[in-house]
Amino acid sequence: MTTVLIVDDVHAMAEQYAYDLRRIGGFETLISFDGDDALAQLTRESIDCVILDLEMPGKDGFAVLRAMRERGLETPVVVYTGTGSYDRCAQAIRLGAYSFVDKSDAVERVAREVENAVERRLLLSEVAELRRYAAEDSALRGNSPAMKKLKDSIARVAPIPSTVLIVGESGSGKELVARDVHRLSGKSREPFVAVNCGALAESLIESELFGHERGAFTGANTTRKGAFESAGKGTLFLDEIGELPAAAQAKLLRVLEERQVVRVGATHPIAVPARVIAATHRELEKDVAAGRFRQDLLFRLAVHVLRVPPLRDRLSDLPELVDHILAATCERFGMRRKQITAGALDVLAAYDWRRNNVRELRNVIERMLIAADGDAIGPDHVPAEIVEAGAPAPERAAEARTFLERKTEAERQIVVSALERNEWHITKTAQDLGLADHASLLKIMRRHGLSSR
Repeated sequence: MTTVLIVDDVHAMAEQYAYDLRRIGGFETLISFDGDDALAQLTRESIDCVILDLEMPGKDGFAVLRAMRERGLETPVVVYTGTGSYDRCAQAIRLGAYSFVDKSDAVERVAREVENAVERRLLLSEVAELRRYAAEDSALRGNSPAMKKLKDSIARVAPIPSTVLIVGESGSGKELVARDVHRLSGKSREPFVAVNCGALAESLIESELFGHERGAFTGANTTRKGAFESAGKGTLFLDEIGELPAAAQAKLLRVLEERQVVRVGATHPIAVPARVIAATHRELEKDVAAGRFRQDLLFRLAVHVLRVPPLRDRLSDLPELVDHILAATCERFGMRRKQITAGALDVLAAYDWRRNNVRELRNVIERMLIAADGDAIGPDHVPAEIVEAGAPAPERAAEARTFLERKTEAERQIVVSALERNEWHITKTAQDLGLADHASLLKIMRRHGLSSR
């Protein structure tokens, strides 16, 4: 529920606004009668929008806006004035207010302004998330058989509101898969909230997930929404779900069953419609057998299971991944674009990337970029530990893949490597591979989702 703080030194006006906004807009409302108390409440409470009177004794509305800017408080503000001075309202907009209304305006218009302000704030957050996603989406690039299978599964699962469990090795791109599920769910404009369960202190897990009331425990100086509430009607992504302790597992199971949470220190439940997507690098079935993970929670989470292939199972995607990471890194560093040679790609393809998959590849590419003085990145720029650990043993192959899947990926990798060696010249590559003509190569390329550059 949207929480609105009304700030006005005229008690009757503030209380009337609070009553009308609860009745007409369905908002939860708080009241403050002076600027200092308003700033204290903004620091202490979980507030989605402020309705701020500009004319107040002491710290007026302008001073509140300046203080909010200085303290980094980004809660949207709708200001109002009874003087009819639109110049003052324009000044407030320049100080960071979202919009303004007149005290004579109907409360329905005020409610609409609040809704618009909250919506704009959500859109700004979404844009920031999408920009970060666009910069980090390299893990889901590629059209290898393994990636096609994953992308098809994402497209089928995304519109269904059931819980999803994403399984994959560290660094393989599990959060990016979760973001793709959210993006294709039909609720992409709703929040996407990510929580790393393995990084939470055990004493704070319940507060982080379910929220707490002010004074619920030592240090709880403000009321705080938990991750479930913050996700709203969107998606809550619980990364490293296998790291949750037993007590937290039991409480999470109850929330998933009842679709409501109770903040720490509160007694009344709050409905939480967010879709839950969990991820793990662990084999949870083994953890269930060992008594480390609840079987009923696993059943509840694994309604749909998405398995993210490790990089070694889709090495034919390596040139595209490297090209994207290299371009993004050069742009981030403000460096002239460099090219990687086919020889360097061959060395990288000989390594199995078992330690950290695409995340490890990204780090290696950055090191190679810094090591290369010229415009070309060659085999001599590949870190020594990658070269020495190359040529993986046969037993490292992915046992879970079928013979046909391995054969298809191997064929695709051969074609991609030949294309890279010949700078994607179709006729030369066809000759290199011993094919009858370039049409034969184009047919093979279409089968593997490859297009000429």
